[in-house]
Amino acid sequence: MADKTEKKPGFVARMKAAVKGFAANAAKFFRDTKSELKKVVWPSKADIKTNTVVVLVTVAIAAVVMIALDAIFGGILGLIIGA
Repeated sequence: MADKTEKKPGFVARMKAAVKGFAANAAKFFRDTKSELKKVVWPSKADIKTNTVVVLVTVAIAAVVMIALDAIFGGILGLIIGA
């Protein structure tokens, strides 16, 4: 049979260990995050402006195409239904 002289740590001791482990893991997470952010190559203001313009123009073109397709298909459907 198992030796009953070994005693499991109490609830408070287990909670202290859990909190200590959580704090250590949280600290490591923030240290690693800071380290990774130092490696990031941030875009310049000119790059940001250029990319923003490209996105806005692309969205505008997509909107015009969608509106045109909606009008075309709506007209065709109106002719078919006879509305």
